[in-house]
Amino acid sequence: MKKIYFLVLALCLFASANAQIINFPDPNFKAKLIALGHDTDSDGEISQEEAFNTYSLDISSSYISDLTGLNYFLNLDNFICNNNPINSINLSGFQNLSSIECNNNNNLTSVIVANNPNLLGMNFYGNNQLISLTVSNLPQLVNFTCSNNQLTSLALSSLPRLSELYCSNNQLESLTLNNLQELTHLYCQNNNLTSLDLSNLGSQLGIALTLWCQSNSLTTLNLSNVYLDELDCSNNLLTSIEIPDQNNIGILFCGDNPNLKSIIYKKPNGSLSFTPTSILEYICVAEDQIEDLSNYLNNNGFNNIVVNSYCSFTPGGLFYNIQGNSKFDENNNGCDASDVALSNLKFNITNGSIIESFIANVSGNYSIPVQAGTHAINPILENPNYFSITPSTVNVTFPTQTSPFTQNFCVTANGVHPDLEVTILPLSPARPGFDATYKLVYKNKGNTTQFGTVNVVFNDAVLDFVVANPVVTSQTVNNLSWNFTNLLPFETREITFTLNVNSPMETPAVNEGDVLNYTVTITSPETDDLPNDNTFVLNQTVVNSYDPNDKTCLEGATIPPSKVGDYVHYMIRFENNGTANAQNIVVKDMIDTNKFDINSLVPIKGSHSFVTNISAGNKVEFIFENINLPFDDANNDGYVAFKIKTKPTLTNGDTFSNSASIYFDYNFPIVTNTATTTIQALSRQDFEFSTYFKVYPNPVSTTLNIDAKDTIQISSINIYNTLGQLVLVVPNAQDVKTVDVSNLTLGNYFIKINSDKGTSNTKFIKQ
Repeated sequence: MKKIYFLVLALCLFASANAQIINFPDPNFKAKLIALGHDTDSDGEISQEEAFNTYSLDISSSYISDLTGLNYFLNLDNFICNNNPINSINLSGFQNLSSIECNNNNNLTSVIVANNPNLLGMNFYGNNQLISLTVSNLPQLVNFTCSNNQLTSLALSSLPRLSELYCSNNQLESLTLNNLQELTHLYCQNNNLTSLDLSNLGSQLGIALTLWCQSNSLTTLNLSNVYLDELDCSNNLLTSIEIPDQNNIGILFCGDNPNLKSIIYKKPNGSLSFTPTSILEYICVAEDQIEDLSNYLNNNGFNNIVVNSYCSFTPGGLFYNIQGNSKFDENNNGCDASDVALSNLKFNITNGSIIESFIANVSGNYSIPVQAGTHAINPILENPNYFSITPSTVNVTFPTQTSPFTQNFCVTANGVHPDLEVTILPLSPARPGFDATYKLVYKNKGNTTQFGTVNVVFNDAVLDFVVANPVVTSQTVNNLSWNFTNLLPFETREITFTLNVNSPMETPAVNEGDVLNYTVTITSPETDDLPNDNTFVLNQTVVNSYDPNDKTCLEGATIPPSKVGDYVHYMIRFENNGTANAQNIVVKDMIDTNKFDINSLVPIKGSHSFVTNISAGNKVEFIFENINLPFDDANNDGYVAFKIKTKPTLTNGDTFSNSASIYFDYNFPIVTNTATTTIQALSRQDFEFSTYFKVYPNPVSTTLNIDAKDTIQISSINIYNTLGQLVLVVPNAQDVKTVDVSNLTLGNYFIKINSDKGTSNTKFIKQ
């Protein structure tokens, strides 16, 4: 009986010992393990215990074709298997594995690596039959190389620590990358990719990506939500390259893309390397690069490529936003949502010695993009003595403060200052036999709510009233009037009216070159602080044909010396003559600071919402972002109007000129005509004074009498001295028969009468 027990025990021990021995179908694998010293008991076998105690394994160049048995090496930290005829590798579930290197295995076709929680790096390089590589659940993976294989697709997702990916020199037709938040280097050059979408990388702010995707067949490259440090996308089939604004990319290589039509790369001080081609149409770069790039293109014969910075309206590279709104606290109880918005409020932005200006749109809301640094934001009012503004200045430092930084401004009244303004804008040219449309823009620049009347006087003999919106309050021969009430401080309103111009076949006839005169006035019961802008005179020249993209000085071809130092008004009209809607339009105006005071510029009105940027000392940009201007003839027109003061140093005989460049999306700018105005004493007359007027006595001591014929209607009267200085104004002079000149000093004067038939003047003597 005892012998039987001993026999059973021996058999059990034998079976147990055999159960600890690992079966290796590939004798070369087993031989390599023994040669490496992993047969610690020298029994010619590898046991599970011996495998369990193995932490590093290099089985390179050992003619191994089958890795069956590797799954027992559960404590492996490092695994190397280069230069073997292995067919497939499955390295899944190794809890301690941190490094894999399996290069130059010429028979290897399939690799699976999954569920290795501590894997930091793996390298599958130069396996020239490898067509399948599956990777998943590697939460600590940092470096991954799979270059120089035969992979046709690669999908990687949810690798939160992956920093470097090398997958170049494959046959990749598809590369899908999702949720790789810490990726800093991606090298996928020399593949067969036709598209690459990196918008779902989930890149974190501050983590910049170096991307090499050259020598593919890329036609599209989506870099949305990606922060780039360097990009090489040369030798592809891209038609456009767009680097998102938030990028801080320093180097862009995009040469040898024969289909490339546009490059958008707004990185200040960036390096751009590309190959100009005959079909390249547009390059958008930062302001500091425009001049050098334009010179390079022109010097190399590529003068048909548009270069500007208008692909977007934020700074290139990383930027921050200062935003908020501006309100007038009419009830003096603190600004709230019900208060009046301050339209077109100007802000001066100072960053060290650099000063730029931003003028908000009519909504009262503003958003100012800036780059890193400390910025002083100062709101600027046209009449600062009328108001107090809180805060008067704001200092913001980025990135110390969170972006967007929100700062609202609240304006309150100082004292009582009635101040109205009116302007007339010709929305269309005046052509014989056609309708002409005008817009009256009136504004309360003061700090009290007002009511009153807007009045326009015109020559009814050659102009017939058609329609107005809002409807006229009263209409007489040569005169249209509209009453208004409850015009709040900072509020702007408008009136549109249409007149029909006589044709050459009517009596009296209107022909090209004739001048149509309009005098607009605004009145209220209050005594205006600045009455000069309560009257506006437009002298519009009749044309037969016209350029729809033009610039006009509304004061006309001449102004008297008395107007020097005052505002002159400009209107720039534009028209989309393309075959598609214009998404963005920029009107750029380089102001001659020898003739104009750039700090006095005030936008008056635009056809669509716009903001204004003033930079580089004299560059003014009226930006119609997302205007989406149609191209059909009924809706393809737009305009912007502004006022600016001339320098007070100008004298009689001087001229000042202005033109503008109009940018429709990515096209060459359309340059308007040059509007030139001469400072000239009272020499221009629309008719002989004596034809309609008589003034007496002359010389005069106290009261100057004015007799006017019934066929003319006076709108206003101005009196100038011999220096051309305005010394007396009589607005709303429709019924005026006398002018008190008793307070004038002795000497010679000119009386200028504005009427529905134009202007004329004559000389008189004060004694």
